[in-house]
Amino acid sequence: MSRRRPAVAGIAVLAPVLVWLAADPVLGHRLRIADGDRTLDLGLAPVLMVALLAALAGWGLLAALERFGIRRARAIWTAVAGAVLAVSFLPLTGDGMDGGTRAALVLMHLAVAAVLIPGLRTARTGA
Repeated sequence: MSRRRPAVAGIAVLAPVLVWLAADPVLGHRLRIADGDRTLDLGLAPVLMVALLAALAGWGLLAALERFGIRRARAIWTAVAGAVLAVSFLPLTGDGMDGGTRAALVLMHLAVAAVLIPGLRTARTGA
């Protein structure tokens, strides 16, 4: 098994953490989402968990497409990954967060995608 895909997944998990570190501890902007009377503080743990789930889901889908011999598996996977990225922005269009939180979340989504899409797409399983 190639070590490239696990490395790509690891970097994809680390990428939004760097955005979070810049936004929250360094710049001092608490990332918060308000939903009625409840407020969700986006700390390090949720950022790590969501990025890890995205990386594992992307890697798993690509591996399944390749394992089952789907023609053009990487092209199909890339289209699905792009669609998932687009859909991931929908919750960011609603109310409940300020511009700084929205910008940080957009950057986190883009950071994960910028690592996963080219990284997993080009990583060979046998390399």
